[in-house]
Amino acid sequence: MQNTMVTTALELPGYTIVKNIGPVRGITVRSRSIVGNFFGALQSLFGGNITIYTQLCEQARSETYQLMCKHAQQSGANAIIAMRYDATELMAGLTEVLCYGTAVVVVPNDQRT
Repeated sequence: MQNTMVTTALELPGYTIVKNIGPVRGITVRSRSIVGNFFGALQSLFGGNITIYTQLCEQARSETYQLMCKHAQQSGANAIIAMRYDATELMAGLTEVLCYGTAVVVVPNDQRT
């Protein structure tokens, strides 16, 4: 699924929703490694962006986004609206990352019947 067909908005400009398929999601659970925690602690001593954690977050979000898009395609959708991310700490060092939205079928406005 193309990134242009996924939006946080409730509609996709230039397209009309012709079918609402329903909720789709991608989920992953991540933990920080001992090495990651060590380097994160070192970076935090100097302040600023803690890049090792930023990379972990970006990787988890990217993975859940791809899983959500795959779920939508398997459901017959060609677009996703109202896309959101959520994260929950399950326990110390263990985080669930969720990407979800509403799978829909859209057609370009000039192709409506």
